[in-house]
Amino acid sequence: MDLNGLSAEQAPPISAPIRFFLTAPLFGIIAGFLILLSDASVLSSRYSVESIAITHAITIGFLSFVMLGALTQMLPVLAGVRVPKVDLFAKIAHVFLLFGTLFMIIGLFQDYSKLIFASSLFLGIGFLGMIIPMLVSLKKVVHVTASVRAIMTSLVFAFIIVLMGMHLLASYGVGKFSSLHSLFANIHSVWAVFGFAGILIIGISFHVLPMFYVAPRFKPFCKQKVVWLISFGLVLWLILNIFLDSYSTVAKIWVALFFWAFATTVFLKLNRRRRPISDVTVWYWRSAAVFMTLGAFAWAINDFYDGEYIVIVSILIGGGFMFSIMSGMLYKIVPFLVWFHLNAKGYMSIPTMNEMIDKRLAKTQFILFLISLVGFIISFFIPSVLPLFAITFIISMIILEYNVIAPVLIYRKIIKTKPEFDMSMFSISVEGIE
Repeated sequence: MDLNGLSAEQAPPISAPIRFFLTAPLFGIIAGFLILLSDASVLSSRYSVESIAITHAITIGFLSFVMLGALTQMLPVLAGVRVPKVDLFAKIAHVFLLFGTLFMIIGLFQDYSKLIFASSLFLGIGFLGMIIPMLVSLKKVVHVTASVRAIMTSLVFAFIIVLMGMHLLASYGVGKFSSLHSLFANIHSVWAVFGFAGILIIGISFHVLPMFYVAPRFKPFCKQKVVWLISFGLVLWLILNIFLDSYSTVAKIWVALFFWAFATTVFLKLNRRRRPISDVTVWYWRSAAVFMTLGAFAWAINDFYDGEYIVIVSILIGGGFMFSIMSGMLYKIVPFLVWFHLNAKGYMSIPTMNEMIDKRLAKTQFILFLISLVGFIISFFIPSVLPLFAITFIISMIILEYNVIAPVLIYRKIIKTKPEFDMSMFSISVEGIE
């Protein structure tokens, strides 16, 4: 593992990111039960309240929690800047996002306007309470790397989609929708997937793949141009959607092309890594590359089918690409955080990162997850089989939650013992680590 470029002294307390990581799979479990208890025919419509609630249980409850947890840890490490009072901000944001997501799910399913309004406020506070301090901190970065530039860009998209999301939720609260509601919803979803999550994944991969997998570094063109080209495509798509809707597919193909190129690059780099040891996280990255290739072009050509297959597009990109990478990151980042923080405190007799998670359970979880994704696509055409794959998804998420908890329990057990070394004797300050 290549640790070059890590700024250990800037790392936040382990509690800041871990609380997000521990919560994320729980929303995966909730989403699975909601799918199990819902009518398959209703879920085939992206605009049904059931689909919206389940989609956001996954996108906010799982994906955003993992992304915010990763940003909490990686921002100071990669950019060399600290978010002031990061643990306090993380605690507050976590509480508001947790209850905001639950309020939204319950409010939409029960058609309870007060809960929907509360969810809009809570989610806004939770997201903006993390996004704004991060953006302010990033302004202090002296050496702006490709990863930092991508993170900044993704957070700008996140800021915009959060404001749009608050407006859309408020519309459901009052039961009144403007003539631009569908356009706003479309922009919100596309910029959330490709602008926030997509660009963030690309930026983090510039550092994560060489660091965790000792894969070849990305070429300068990819690191310097791709984020801007994707951002240009998303803005062009917005303009065409508003003024020349019949030509918006051109911009979609533009965006899809660069995500396909990124997915292909990731797949090839994993094949060329200097330590060709395969584990479940490599499987997740590879499957994500395949799903993004299929999903990006399915999204681009979906207009030719009057948007009939948008649910399949969502499964391929949201589940196959984003969910896969976030699950793979959990398997890497959580054990790494435990090892990193214990090592920084002077503990030497600790399990390796590979020993903290049961490999057989991790592989089982991955297989069940993959079966679920394929099953959800099949269920679009054969609705009667949906409950079966909802169950496999639930089991997969339960195993993932167990695998995330396991390293944290190791940390709690070891931290109660006396470390082998007294780190206070060294001149390097470790106060920022814990």
